[in-house]
Amino acid sequence: MRKHLPQASRHRWMRSLLLALPILSLPILYAALGPARTQQPPSPPRLGGRQQQQQPPPPPPRLAYLISGGPGDGPRIRRLLWALYHPWNYYLVGVSGVEERADLEAFVRGEEAPRRYGNVRVAAAGEWPVVSRRGPTELAATLHGAALLLREFDGWSWFINLSASDYPLMPQDDLLHIFSYLPRDLNFIDHTSNIGWKEHQRARPIIVDPALQISNKTEVLTTKEKRSMPSAFKIFVGSSWVILSRSFLEFCILGWDNLPRTLLMYFTNFLSSSEGYFHTVICNSKYYQNTTINNDLRFMAWDNPPRTHPLNLTAEYFDAMANSGLPFAHSFTRDDPVLDMIDTELLRRAPDRFTPGGWCLGSPVGGKDPCAFFGRSFVLRPIKGSGKLEKLLLKLLEPDNFRPKQCI
Repeated sequence: MRKHLPQASRHRWMRSLLLALPILSLPILYAALGPARTQQPPSPPRLGGRQQQQQPPPPPPRLAYLISGGPGDGPRIRRLLWALYHPWNYYLVGVSGVEERADLEAFVRGEEAPRRYGNVRVAAAGEWPVVSRRGPTELAATLHGAALLLREFDGWSWFINLSASDYPLMPQDDLLHIFSYLPRDLNFIDHTSNIGWKEHQRARPIIVDPALQISNKTEVLTTKEKRSMPSAFKIFVGSSWVILSRSFLEFCILGWDNLPRTLLMYFTNFLSSSEGYFHTVICNSKYYQNTTINNDLRFMAWDNPPRTHPLNLTAEYFDAMANSGLPFAHSFTRDDPVLDMIDTELLRRAPDRFTPGGWCLGSPVGGKDPCAFFGRSFVLRPIKGSGKLEKLLLKLLEPDNFRPKQCI
């Protein structure tokens, strides 16, 4: 015969079961509903959008500049550094003149901001060779400068090469602000496979660059013999002024693929090889041919029909430069009056002073230097130039301009 529990015991048992039900049901609910899903923050806008972010934006990208010059270019490079300097970026200066090198080294040591941040380096005498404008030594110097920037400075995203005859058209705050919204693998490189007259005047001649072995020779020698065009790859040419991603430069200098080395050997026998090497590598590489924007982001003026080199820019071109949205211009003669106009109206820079930005904490009242006191290097204070650059990049990234103009 089954025994019955006393009524008091049954009540205690039922009360314990009711109290345990919520605890027992938790694993069942968890299994039915799954783990909780955290909501991801919204993606930032591509270019200067105004939607608010839930988290503070990441730091802006760092830019690595290679500034090159020859004998007599010291004062021009000093002025370029005044206009271009920003503590968030990195700068390597390569100049072949002994006096110019010593003067620029003294300039870097004498300025508090570059001395404190340690982001400006002047290449030593043995690191920067004599360069032939039309020979492969110019390309070799560019690759060497990029290798030094890769070795000595970490965390930069884009490489930009400038000469002593170049000048910025907007503060670095504007450029860094807009580039903050760009994918880090984009490469700004003017290029085309329609090489035209360059086939017979640059690709086919057999040349010798004496600067490879003789320090005081800079004229390229050509022979009567010609060579055939390659069939293993397609030649692309364009501007020697580029803005290249760190990833692509690592591919060219440290890369696992043999293509950059093969093409480097080919372009050692190519007149003005700096106008074809990077272009041919990037457009023959399956890894990077879809990362190109067919524009070098430089303002240049040309004759009609165009000659080998662009015109020197003067005050006649100031309005066109100011409205172009381009961050750089090429080329200027030394101390041309238009440079003063750019300093005053576009950079808001006083003579012998750095271009002010968000890193400058001082006040310009009374003619004082706003960058005499400086704070956090990643703080940006963009002005009107950033809006013009944004419009230009939006146009370059339109479906009709971006993909159809890649490696054509």
